[in-house]
Amino acid sequence: MNKGTCIGLSETEKDMLLSWIRCGTTEHRLVERAKIILMASDGISTQTIACRLKTRPARVSKWRTRFARRGIEGLRDALREGAPRRYGKDTERRILAVLDEAPPPGYSTWTGALVAERLGNISRHQIWRVLKRHDLHLQRRHSWCISTDPQFAVKAADIVGLYLNPPENAVG
Repeated sequence: MNKGTCIGLSETEKDMLLSWIRCGTTEHRLVERAKIILMASDGISTQTIACRLKTRPARVSKWRTRFARRGIEGLRDALREGAPRRYGKDTERRILAVLDEAPPPGYSTWTGALVAERLGNISRHQIWRVLKRHDLHLQRRHSWCISTDPQFAVKAADIVGLYLNPPENAVG
């Protein structure tokens, strides 16, 4: 029967692997890998280890080989880069710049969907991520007065003017 990659452990390595198994906070995958290596160092075959741990022989073989090549560090997860970024700092600047503009006609404030529609090529989810990162809450943005009337500023100025400079005998 094929025993697989031969594993030899130093006392330090053995103590570390045993501490992983005994520690209640060690990730399950590291505990499993430690058990694989400890059993392999006792000369147990790949097939038997797989049976005892209820896993596939290929998995046991993978961790035996990685340990043989790189030691304890070989049992840790390899770094993964993930998918390339779709949105960068330029996208973030574009989102924040739109919020400085007036909302579209008929709306008093921006919403995530309106910003996405205005920019066209940025998802609503990305817009909300940027808003959250900058602690911006579109529906909580308060102003003393919000109106969709294009003549509002002129009308408001007339009313404020009346208060500041009332006509003769206005208050009697």
